[in-house]
Amino acid sequence: MKKTLIQIIFISAFIYSCSSNPYAPANKIYRRQAKELTKSLREVPPVSTVGMPATHPAGTVNFNLRKPNYVVIHHTAQSACEQTLKTFMLTKTQVSAHYVICKDGTIHHMLNDYFRAWHAGVGKWGNLTDVNSASIGIELDNNGSEVFPESQIQSLVRLLGKLKKDYNIPQANFIGHSDIAPSRKVDPNAFFPWKKLSEQGFGYWPDAVLDSVPANFNSIHGLRMIGYDTKDSVAAIKAFKLHFIQSDLTPVLTDSNKMVIQNLVRKY
Repeated sequence: MKKTLIQIIFISAFIYSCSSNPYAPANKIYRRQAKELTKSLREVPPVSTVGMPATHPAGTVNFNLRKPNYVVIHHTAQSACEQTLKTFMLTKTQVSAHYVICKDGTIHHMLNDYFRAWHAGVGKWGNLTDVNSASIGIELDNNGSEVFPESQIQSLVRLLGKLKKDYNIPQANFIGHSDIAPSRKVDPNAFFPWKKLSEQGFGYWPDAVLDSVPANFNSIHGLRMIGYDTKDSVAAIKAFKLHFIQSDLTPVLTDSNKMVIQNLVRKY
């Protein structure tokens, strides 16, 4: 029998658990919340009370699920992968992500991709102000000051490849938490291999040969064109350098930095 769209959502959200599973209590809550969401999706939209009155509710037959269009990469800033998993299972933390990748490369898919995780918080990228509603959040097990193991990055690249294909995510839309929240966040840290990811088609990287910038080039305006929120220009510069100039994290733009900005503006 052909499965309905709602059935597919519910089945994909279901997580098997048993008494020996330490995450069984959280899995039970997950199933209950997924069931509640599924129930609301089944309901035909009610008749509007605005404008001309209608006798019967009328649901269109032409629809599907909204798809994520961004991927935001984080580091956990915690000491172990298991600690992060537990953090995301406590309601009091009010934080979550779709995926958690451990140092050994193990990928925990914690939330259906179509559901809205609470990973981005208050942030902005270009004109996008509700990042959670448009993105998939990926947390990498990393305390914030250490190198990312190759096994972890390999798993990340494989996952990004699948997400890019499944949801047709543009190359420009693979970003970091610090990119969207420059005044609050510094993840992923300066050891994160953004250049390597760009070579795989995830995010952009400046060209090896850069053109000189004109005397009237506005660097802050350039950062805004890339996507950064420049309300706090110092924070925006730091976030830009954390991503693209990882050897120099000072809040000062050199001539070569400005050349990088100009080059990236052409890409983004």
